[in-house]
Amino acid sequence: MWGGRKLGSSGGWFLSVLGPGGRSTQAARPLISSAVYAKNQLSWTLQSKPEVFNEYRTMWFKSYRMTFSYLNRIKNFRYPWVKLYSTSQTTVDSAEVKTFVALAHKWWDEQGVYGPLHSMNDLRVPFIRDHLLKTIPNHQPGKPLSGMKILDVGCGGGLLTEPLGRLGASVIGIDPVDENIKTAQCHKSFDPVLDKRIEYRVCSLEEIVEETAETFDAVVASEVVEHVIDIETFLQCCCQVLKPGGSLFITTINKTQLSYALGIVFSEQIAGIVPKGTHTWEKFVSPETLESILESNGLSVQTVVGMLYNPFSGYWHWSENTSLNYVAHAVKSRVQEHPMSAEFVLKRETEELQATACTNPAVHEELKK
Repeated sequence: MWGGRKLGSSGGWFLSVLGPGGRSTQAARPLISSAVYAKNQLSWTLQSKPEVFNEYRTMWFKSYRMTFSYLNRIKNFRYPWVKLYSTSQTTVDSAEVKTFVALAHKWWDEQGVYGPLHSMNDLRVPFIRDHLLKTIPNHQPGKPLSGMKILDVGCGGGLLTEPLGRLGASVIGIDPVDENIKTAQCHKSFDPVLDKRIEYRVCSLEEIVEETAETFDAVVASEVVEHVIDIETFLQCCCQVLKPGGSLFITTINKTQLSYALGIVFSEQIAGIVPKGTHTWEKFVSPETLESILESNGLSVQTVVGMLYNPFSGYWHWSENTSLNYVAHAVKSRVQEHPMSAEFVLKRETEELQATACTNPAVHEELKK
C-alpha cells in the first residue's frame, strides 16, 4: 500500500501541506501514520530530486523534526479535556473493603496478620525519608521532614502514617474504610505530638482531588495499588494532588508467576501469613507497566528496588530482584507544558509549513515534476 508508485501519485500528508498555493489537499491523518509517511516521502524525494535537498535542506529538516515533535508531545501530554476526578468516579473495590472491615481491629497487633507491614517499616520509612531529605536544603535534627506535607493513601490503621509524623511531617491519612480510620485515630490519640501532626479522613483519593490539587510534597501509596479497581485513574489522581517536583512513593507486588506461587498460593493458602482472598493476582502490576502509567502522567521514575520478606525471621531486606515485592520512587515534573490538543498542534505546525512553502515557489515547481 505504501509503494513508491502510491507515494508518488497520491500526494500524501507531506505533499498535501506543500501543494500548489500552499493549500492542504487532504484532511489531516493520524499523527503516527503522518510520521511514517513523511519519512518515506522524504527518502523518495531525496533519491529522485537531490537538487531539492541541496537548495532547500533547511526546510526539509525543519518539517521532518516538526512531524516527530508531535509524537513526543503526545507521549508526555495530559489532554485538557481530562478533568479532575470526583466522587462519581472511584477506584475503591467494594469487595476489598469488606475484607479490610473484618480485619480493622488487628492493625496494631505486630504478631498478627499485619505483622509483615510492621516489619516493612524498617525499609520503607528510611527509603521515604532519605529521598525526601535530598529535596530539603536544611532540616531540623530530630524532625528532618518538618514543613513537608505528605498524603498517605490507603493508610489503614496508620502503620506508616505515624512514623512519618514522628519525623516532623504534616501527614493526612485517608482510607475508605471507616473502621480503619477509627483504629488509626484511637492509636494516635495516645501521643499528643502525633495528634497535632496527623489528620485522618474517611474518603477515597478521588474525593479529595479537587480540594487538594498540587498540595502535597509527597504522596505515599504503600501496598495499595494492588487493591484498586482502576490503577490508571488512581495514579493520575496521585499525580494531580502532588506539587510540581513532588515525590510519589509506591510499594506493591509484581505480576509474575513467582508472585502468584508465593504471594497467593503459599502466603494465603498454605502458610496463612495473610488471610485468604487478601490479594488478586490479576491486580498485581509490573514495574514496567507502573513506570509507563506514571510517565504518561508527567512523573519520572527515579528508583525501583526489590524487597524480599523472610516469613521465618519476620524481616524484610532489599534485593535486586523485583519479581515479588518492590518499591518505586517517582518525581512529578516541575515544568508543566501548556496543554494543547493534538489537532491544535497539527494545525499550527501545518500553517507554519504552508507559510514557509509559499516563500519558496521553486519547491512547488520541483514537486510537480
